Amino acid sequence: MGKESSDGIMAIDVRNPRTGRSDYSFEPPSTDDLDELALRLRDGQAVWEAGGLDVRTAALNGWRDAIGMARGEITAALMADTGRRVESEMEVDAALRMIERWCSLAPDLLAGTERRPASIPGIDLEQGMRPYPVAGVISPWNFPLLLALIDAVPALVAGCAVVIKPSEIAPRFIEPLAATVATVPAMENVVAIVAGDGSAGEAIVDRSDVVCFTGSVATGTKIAARAAKRFIPAFLELGGKDPAIVLPSADLDRASSAILWGSTANAGQSCQSIERVYVHESVFDDFVDRLVDKAKSVRLAVPEPDAGDIGPIIAAKQIEVIAAHLQDALARGATAHTGGEIEEHGGGSYLKPTVLTGVTHEMKVMTEETFGPVIPVMSFTDADEAVRLANDTRYGLSGAVFGDADEALGVARRIDAGGISINDAALTALVYDGEKSSFNFSGMGGSRMGPAALRRFGRRQAFLISDAQRPDPWWYPHLR
Repeated sequence: MGKESSDGIMAIDVRNPRTGRSDYSFEPPSTDDLDELALRLRDGQAVWEAGGLDVRTAALNGWRDAIGMARGEITAALMADTGRRVESEMEVDAALRMIERWCSLAPDLLAGTERRPASIPGIDLEQGMRPYPVAGVISPWNFPLLLALIDAVPALVAGCAVVIKPSEIAPRFIEPLAATVATVPAMENVVAIVAGDGSAGEAIVDRSDVVCFTGSVATGTKIAARAAKRFIPAFLELGGKDPAIVLPSADLDRASSAILWGSTANAGQSCQSIERVYVHESVFDDFVDRLVDKAKSVRLAVPEPDAGDIGPIIAAKQIEVIAAHLQDALARGATAHTGGEIEEHGGGSYLKPTVLTGVTHEMKVMTEETFGPVIPVMSFTDADEAVRLANDTRYGLSGAVFGDADEALGVARRIDAGGISINDAALTALVYDGEKSSFNFSGMGGSRMGPAALRRFGRRQAFLISDAQRPDPWWYPHLR
């Protein structure tokens, strides 16, 4: 923690993952600050909703332009907090595409229905939607900008005001992003970005009408309980232990490349990262050989972000988790063919892609979320065993199956997860069109992808219009 301010609020220090040192701090908001903010957002939301969709999309497209103009500053802030360049640049590009996409889709998705006869003669029906006044978005540190906006943008398009609370581990982008909001007058009173820790997140749940959270199961469980006490919906995307299944019919060169990428992108710090691999025994050795050869060519991004492919472990607490998983696996008989040990460079912590064999479901690395570039590989004898192993988890976020397309799809339909890539990996990071649910402890609430991602921010209204010119209807028996 940092120094205490004159009003008694303790500043929060932020660690640089490339140096291991705290070189930034911020002061979280007070309760009074958050109360004032909530009132401002509620007043602003009424104007935002009343202005209509055309006004909202025009403002959002203006915001998109402002983010594009501030690309350099936002990217630099993301890099300082995450230690990686390519993924930071991709985040900004994805945010721009996201705003453009939702603005183009919204007219069709939010259109009301024309009046039509209901099932009972003499009554007409119209359908409408009212947005929740304030949406609270609590986002994580692994993709700070993208996962702050993935819920915020559709909420704004739907007509909500939004308060975003990014992770205290990666807050530096808040300042340049907030500056872009200030350039769009129509949005100043409907978007707020708050720097704070878990207590600020709790306060936002208490002041919102709907809450979105991306992060751990432990924190998501607390948010769900807090939201339930207030009787507000909670949309949660939590942890994952995503499986990949490689069938005998798979193209092993393609499968090994895709799984390597799906396991090591952003140093494995992605919720849709492939964290366990099941390969048919007939192709197991060939697959492992290909995977190991390719993994050996992946370089750490040291001493500079552009010097390699794998950036640092961002969160200090995650270093301990990854190390514990590796230690547990190796102590129980696993073999590391590449990597296997966290390295220190310039004060930052890194791990080369680590291919493990000899693993079992008694090991943490096969059952608990690792969130690092670790690729444990097991063999299976038939599809039934592969499905059983894939479903032997408390998670159910996403996964992948490789093989003949029809055969792979048949196996994928039996996996308890929301988004399954066929002959590729982690496609849910790129394709936002398909609605998907989080199974088991990987989340709850409506899909954050596909049309439901926008519609979940509205409450449905049915207008039942009776013909006032006709005689008293049959359902007024006391008047007969």
